[in-house]
Amino acid sequence: MAAPVAETPKLEHKGYNRGLILGLTMAESMLLLVFCLLLVAAALVTAERNKRYEAERKLQAVEQKLEGIEKDKSDAAKRMVELQAKLAAVILSPADRESFEKEWRELISARQVVERLQKSGVDVSDLEKLAALRKVLNDNGIELDAASAEIKRLITAGAVPRKPHEWPPIINLSEAGGYHFRSGSAELTSEFQQKLGTSIANQIADNLLRYQVDIIEVIGHTDEQPLARKSSNLDQTFVDVLDSKLPITALEPADNAGLGLARAIAVANALKANAKLSGATVLPMSAAQLVLPGDTVTVGQAGDVEARRRIEIRVRRRAQSLSP
Repeated sequence: MAAPVAETPKLEHKGYNRGLILGLTMAESMLLLVFCLLLVAAALVTAERNKRYEAERKLQAVEQKLEGIEKDKSDAAKRMVELQAKLAAVILSPADRESFEKEWRELISARQVVERLQKSGVDVSDLEKLAALRKVLNDNGIELDAASAEIKRLITAGAVPRKPHEWPPIINLSEAGGYHFRSGSAELTSEFQQKLGTSIANQIADNLLRYQVDIIEVIGHTDEQPLARKSSNLDQTFVDVLDSKLPITALEPADNAGLGLARAIAVANALKANAKLSGATVLPMSAAQLVLPGDTVTVGQAGDVEARRRIEIRVRRRAQSLSP
């Protein structure tokens, strides 16, 4: 009889794999889930804490503003009490109160009138002058509304003297004032050239418009120092220089009359080139050493005199447009 064969116990391997998730046991999976929940909770707590801090900060700012408002309110209340106390101390009779209110209304009305006048360009000093004028008109029996027509009638009849004619000012550019030429020549310095194109041109343009004139006279003056040059070429060159075909340095005067004209031509050319003066005619002239500053004729004054070496600029209306 054959001996029974011993049976080898078989292991159940599948039991070991029960309860695994992604290779983790149930306990490990639960720990991981709890950890994730804790992270989310921590983030939510942090966000809520930040919101609370921000709300507390805003609340603190609002409380400070409220404190300021309460302080202002308290100060206003104190001030009101003080004013009420002062008002109570002043006891006005009904007649005095009515007079006070009337004067107050008149003061407000007068202030509004003054403000309207100031907006229209009338100054307080003008009001004083108008008041004096009103008195003169009343003394002579002239109504204010009829004053304009009456003044025109008097002017037409010759009873009121007319205002003297206002002549355009003379622009004096002397070496003493910083307007230099190169020694013995008509060449402009760069500084003089720059001023002619800016401030001087602006002043001339303003005079042309203000006085409604169209001629610019440029007059060259010299002192009485003689020139060393023996011959002059102005007769041959001045036309070409005026037309800007030759430079100003081409002019070679031999006397002060020629030097004054050459310098006047230099200034005239600079003014003609300025667009602001394009509507005017520029005329260069020479007074040589004849006329002293102040429009007096010389009786002989030798020497180096800066104030006499000058350019005078005058504006006037063209001759044919003058009334007979």
